Amino acid sequence: MKKEDMNIVIVGHVDHGKSTLMGRLLADTGSLPEGKLDQVRETCRRNSKPFEYAFLLDALKDEQSQGITIDTARCFFKTEKRDYIILDAPGHIEFLKNMITGASRAQAALLMIDAKEGVQENSRRHAYMLSMLGIRQIAVVINKMDLVDYSEEVYEKVKEEYLAFLKQINIEPAFVLPVSAFQGENIVKPSERMPWYDGMCILQVLDGFHCEEEQDRQPFRMPVQDVYKFTRNGDDRRIVAGTIETGTIRAGQEVVFYPSGKKSHVKRIESFHTDPIEEGKPGMAVGFTMQEQIYITRGEMMTVTGEPKPKTASRIAANVFWLGKKDFVPGKIYYLKIGSDKVKVEVECVKGVINSSNLSSTDTKQAVERHEVAEVILKTDKPIAFDVVADRAGTSRFVIVDQYEIAGGGIITEALEDEESAIRSGTMLRNYKWETSNIAIEDRMERYAQRPELIVLTGEKNTGKKDLAKALEKELLNRGRYVYYMGIGSYLYGVGADTKAGGDENHKEQIRRFAEVANLMLDAGMILIVTATCLTESDRKIMKTVIQGEMDIFWVGDSVTTDIKADEQLQDSQFDYDGNIRRIKGILKDKGIIFR
Repeated sequence: MKKEDMNIVIVGHVDHGKSTLMGRLLADTGSLPEGKLDQVRETCRRNSKPFEYAFLLDALKDEQSQGITIDTARCFFKTEKRDYIILDAPGHIEFLKNMITGASRAQAALLMIDAKEGVQENSRRHAYMLSMLGIRQIAVVINKMDLVDYSEEVYEKVKEEYLAFLKQINIEPAFVLPVSAFQGENIVKPSERMPWYDGMCILQVLDGFHCEEEQDRQPFRMPVQDVYKFTRNGDDRRIVAGTIETGTIRAGQEVVFYPSGKKSHVKRIESFHTDPIEEGKPGMAVGFTMQEQIYITRGEMMTVTGEPKPKTASRIAANVFWLGKKDFVPGKIYYLKIGSDKVKVEVECVKGVINSSNLSSTDTKQAVERHEVAEVILKTDKPIAFDVVADRAGTSRFVIVDQYEIAGGGIITEALEDEESAIRSGTMLRNYKWETSNIAIEDRMERYAQRPELIVLTGEKNTGKKDLAKALEKELLNRGRYVYYMGIGSYLYGVGADTKAGGDENHKEQIRRFAEVANLMLDAGMILIVTATCLTESDRKIMKTVIQGEMDIFWVGDSVTTDIKADEQLQDSQFDYDGNIRRIKGILKDKGIIFR
């Protein structure tokens, strides 16, 4: 019978002994590859360096030359009770972002403190991040007891100081224990040099943590990593792939994908060069074929019908730990990565800021500085699927990316209402009830040599939008594309005739219905071009909520006169007509809408 698995992260201030502890655990339990320990000892001898157990992990040359761990190491370690994946997260202040990455999948944590140096600034920051990531199983390991002559007095002093801090951030460690990782004291067996301590050693502490067996019994969650289409040798499978976070799944079950709300049934759990898989379980990287052909994309969350649903929203309350060199501020576009999804995000407001080292707080700041913790409201460019931390910590965690670098991490505490909430609910119901065709969207793409796309040309009157749209339609048709132009008037005096009375609610309904018509045409595989005067950001959000596909909004004119966040701005078509056509075609090719 296979033993249970557990992910554990080891964190702490730089040089407080994390890598040494891991090296000791591997060496003292016989978990190293044969000859590895002797190889490292010999390398140290040839380089006239004292042997360090940390060298077993610090394999990169620049890590050894600087004497610090700069990435998150992973090692596999076994006890009689279970199999572990232990994550060694960096302690150096410059590498806190890597520590967030390392801790994001952990079920439990060891917080390392140097008995001689005592509680340091990063010791507090790391604890705060563990708290924010929802990790509740924590042991405080007071290391390097050999440097303080195994003094009980020193141990109690450090313990008292750190526990007082942890209490302020609502962390109650399950264990506190003294060790010497370098000397191997209290690691795999109780230490004889600390007779005053009668608690557990590290091995016993690890096995004392509760493994999340209940993950099997939690609602099914799998972020969609990708959808693969096979074409060789008559293989026409479309495989939805990802790693299962929680729950279990079997063939025949009905599944729903969020935030779209689309449904299908699992036809088979796919595997390569292995025996057939009867049941998908947490931690498994798997693929599924579906009975009904639906179009889904990377970033959706796969769930099982009848189980508690995830939240879907484009407006969220969150706690963020900021690590960026520049402040986290409203008005700037960042990227939020959660599960396998990546969306644009901005700060709506900062509700409160806490200094993670001294816990001083303020509710008057509107920017979050480096190493501060903040309670914020975030707005995403499109709806995302998630769980709040009170329900399931793993699927509530996210990171913020600023200019290609991870600049912060956090947890979602609440899904908030926004202007599109009611429309989103209707869209999800529509998708759930959708009658699917036997023709997959990928087959239409292959036939038409294109991906469906809505192209919206908006701007002030008399900027040549209609002429540009019709010329673009003709150009694409002449090149064999499946394309159609629809002016807003064609819609308003037909499907939307009963909404022409005016007023804000009628206008929203006009945009919603128009987006529904566009969604049908995109589902048919078409490139749809539309024109409308002076669309707003509210209009864009409604369309984005309703349309299940690609959409690009082009503002035509020299100045944008509404609040819309257009994807591109074009010159007045009366002055650069051909240039605008070339630019749009280039964008469609770069995005892969038009196959080259």
